[in-house]
Amino acid sequence: MNPHFHRYEPRHGHGLAHDPIPAILGPRPIGWISTRSADGQPNVAPYSFFNIFNYRPPIVAFASVGKKDSVRNAEATGEFVYNLATRTLAEQVNLSSLEQSEVNEFALAGLTAAPGMVVAAPRVGESPVAMECRVTQIQQLSALDGRTLETWMVFGEVVAVHIDQALLADGVYDTAAAQHILRGGGPADYFEVLPQGLFQMRRPR
Repeated sequence: MNPHFHRYEPRHGHGLAHDPIPAILGPRPIGWISTRSADGQPNVAPYSFFNIFNYRPPIVAFASVGKKDSVRNAEATGEFVYNLATRTLAEQVNLSSLEQSEVNEFALAGLTAAPGMVVAAPRVGESPVAMECRVTQIQQLSALDGRTLETWMVFGEVVAVHIDQALLADGVYDTAAAQHILRGGGPADYFEVLPQGLFQMRRPR
């Protein structure tokens, strides 16, 4: 065995200052998820367990450790909206992560709850991209030993998309121009997508 490797089994702990797995599997897209409760109250919160899992139809999903308002609202209404988290909105994204009952995160973070095209859940008006979604399934996760975990994964089919035209160059979405922010590892690490990080590689034929 290479003596320069740190090796461990997660069930016994990692023995480090901070769990390395989220840092290794990152930086990760942030699912800035807005929902509407059954009685019409808006909610928005960031989730760093988020991604796309199918092309046609487009299926996205976010996972919540703990059954938080976003999951409960998505379950009750069958809807949620993904909003792009950008560098200019980073502080508002962070503010919206506060977990307090009876708090309107839109108002707390100074955000506009803008109407959607198809769903009743609001989108973040300041975000340059939003994807309206209808829930396809909600799955509570399980561990290898059969334990049911306090983590819920919410899948949704994208039924409407909003993109600021400034981010479309000759019909191609410009990821770097949008200044996406991504969740890194450690207690407070984030990354910004920058043009100098771009390279292209075609699949072999």
